[in-house]
Amino acid sequence: MVSKTKSFQELIVWQKAHQFVLSVYRITKFFPKEELFGLTSQFRRAAVSIAANIAEGFRKNGKLDKLRFYNIAQGSVEECRYYLLLTRDLDYADTSNLVLLLEEVSKILNSYMAKIRTSK
Repeated sequence: MVSKTKSFQELIVWQKAHQFVLSVYRITKFFPKEELFGLTSQFRRAAVSIAANIAEGFRKNGKLDKLRFYNIAQGSVEECRYYLLLTRDLDYADTSNLVLLLEEVSKILNSYMAKIRTSK
């Protein structure tokens, strides 16, 4: 018997996204203070948006409604891709591990969305 997922916290895509958020908070803690209301704030907001939209979409009933929230999460993934490049190019931190984690989130999210699109 297959058990139905009861909470967004059980979704692997959310778990990975949450790990990404925690990692973003850890590295941005060491960004220059003048970035507090710039890159630090924007990067954290975009990272949180990924996990938050996955969580919000989980509870939606209709396929289109679910997919809309997951699509917003995808947009935030792309925004974070840019912030990772900027962080690296400004020599604020080594982002290689975060790049890999974000890529994993992106792939799982894309697969999850494809499964929803083809479900009945």
